Amino acid sequence: LANGYSAGAAPSQRRVARAAGRGAATMAAEQPLVRIGTRGSPLALAQAYETERLLKAAFPELNEEGAIAIVAMKSTGDMILDKALTEIGGKGLFTKELDVALLNKEVDICVHSMKDVPTWIPEGTVLPCNLEREDTRDVFISTKGKSIQDLPDGSVIGSASLRRQSQILAKNPTLKVVNFRGNVQTRLRKLNEGVVDATLLALAGLKRMDMTQHLTSIIEMDEMLPAVAQGAIGIQCREDDERSLKYITALCHQPTKVAVDCERAFLTALDGNCKTPIAGQAKVDGDKVTFRGLVAKPDGSEIYETTREGTVADAVQMGKDAGEELKAKCGEGFFAELQAAGVA
Repeated sequence: LANGYSAGAAPSQRRVARAAGRGAATMAAEQPLVRIGTRGSPLALAQAYETERLLKAAFPELNEEGAIAIVAMKSTGDMILDKALTEIGGKGLFTKELDVALLNKEVDICVHSMKDVPTWIPEGTVLPCNLEREDTRDVFISTKGKSIQDLPDGSVIGSASLRRQSQILAKNPTLKVVNFRGNVQTRLRKLNEGVVDATLLALAGLKRMDMTQHLTSIIEMDEMLPAVAQGAIGIQCREDDERSLKYITALCHQPTKVAVDCERAFLTALDGNCKTPIAGQAKVDGDKVTFRGLVAKPDGSEIYETTREGTVADAVQMGKDAGEELKAKCGEGFFAELQAAGVA
């Protein structure tokens, strides 16, 4: 890219890759106390190694050599990149393999990007822990302008997110949004090759991989409402695994969990998944919770929004009420239309 962008892996990512190999060797030598299941992308591995770091800081026995192992695996969502998620089954494609490994006791805990986790998780598992949330905003990356508003009419933006697509097209219907999947490095390479004029990514992922030098500008929430649970990491385990429950509940950042639970209640009320443009963000300040949510048509022609204020104790009910309100506002015809179009 003209601004000096490089799609190559950052040093921190190369360290993660080398560490993954060491973790596999350690696991073969002796049975670890905690086997961490993760997707194999650079971002997912960075999140798994952050979890390992926090576990070691909290529990002295986990500092012993071989006490923790990282078990990386490819998800179906990682392997099928030439189709939109709406065509191949939605969010669960990023968690299915991890769920199976957890239930088969091949791993003890699974580390997830919470925005990839369906609102329903498999029976016999729980997700009691959210690590402290990273910045939830989206970023704009382009050499053609400093913001979406700067792009000439007809510009092509790469994004696999219907949430982003709907909010982009609401601002400028002449822009073209095309399916754009793959890890961060792949998307930056495609942008560098001129496949698209611009793309949008989550700031949280760039920060976790020390790649913020690639962003052109940060998009404020009043311009682009983030995805439900964006920037949050969740840790799942079997519900009867007392040792793993002890370890991961100690890491839980309660304000993040309150916000994520509120947002996921909103998503659940809307029966939301990757096939419907839905956004929602809760903010926790002491005992006060504020929430903003929206649902839209993919072409941005209709957007319905709502807000809530309440207390921490009310957070889940706030999200549920907000979702039910928007479902009523949209009417059954709204979702029936999306279903008929193969979107919802």
